[in-house]
Amino acid sequence: MDKISIIVPCYNEEDALPEFYRAASDAVRDIDGAEYEFIFVDDGSTDHTPDILESLSLSDDHCRSLSFSRNFGKEAAMYAGLQNASGDYCVFMDADLQHPPGLLKEMYRVLKTEEYDCCAGLREDRTGESRLRGILSHTFYRIIRRTCHLDMGDGKGDFRMMNRAVADAILKLPEYNRYMKGIFSFVGFETKWIPFHDAGRTAGATKWSFSSLFRYAVDGILSFSSAPAALSGMTGALLIIIAVITGIWGLAAEGGLSGIPLLVCLILLLNGIQMLFISIVGQYAARDYMESKHRPIYIVKKRRGFS
Repeated sequence: MDKISIIVPCYNEEDALPEFYRAASDAVRDIDGAEYEFIFVDDGSTDHTPDILESLSLSDDHCRSLSFSRNFGKEAAMYAGLQNASGDYCVFMDADLQHPPGLLKEMYRVLKTEEYDCCAGLREDRTGESRLRGILSHTFYRIIRRTCHLDMGDGKGDFRMMNRAVADAILKLPEYNRYMKGIFSFVGFETKWIPFHDAGRTAGATKWSFSSLFRYAVDGILSFSSAPAALSGMTGALLIIIAVITGIWGLAAEGGLSGIPLLVCLILLLNGIQMLFISIVGQYAARDYMESKHRPIYIVKKRRGFS
């Protein structure tokens, strides 16, 4: 019999967890020919989330949970859940019910009967989000597609079921700076996308502020593209060209390069050369800096329900 591991990152989800557990349990029990387990990963919550997870692990043998020693981020929580999952199929889901549990049965059917390794939800709308946030998100995905050359479109999120081959491939990428949407695309495999409508959070408020989303976007670009470093080099080269043009203009206009034209020319030339060489060094250093530290991706404080 197949086993499905449902991995649920949690950060201050005390209001949403009970309803999520009821809805997801009903949905997964409706799948014929498969058993299941829940792996909840408490990402350093400061509310009663750990207490709820403790209760679930004691009352339901299908529930297991990990608690981090502090907040390591959703990417680390997803990786930890995958490392501890024993299922033939693994699912990533948010605890706020924005990922509809009703799709689990169809995802499992697709992987069992069709030639796909992964089945993922494609969000068609952004219910509950502001228009500005939607525009910024759409712009970000346009930028990241062009700079990273990976299939990361707007609406293609973390909600997906994958077979063990995909899960094992992801676990072979233990980098510290993780961007799961990029990793999903990087490992490849055949993915079927199932459209769904965002139902909005069932309880509580989003943990993603504009500043945290901006940092997340920057992390995504830097994790899978060297374009920012290349942009620095292009800017340096452009400044050098401008400096040369300014020098030629100064010589032609005044019969000699002196005064303000000379100062502008020197500033642009020196800044351009500096940025050019910083870019060259950065191309090498940026790839190795964080990974060379070999820090753990997460630290577990408590395990519940694991044998």
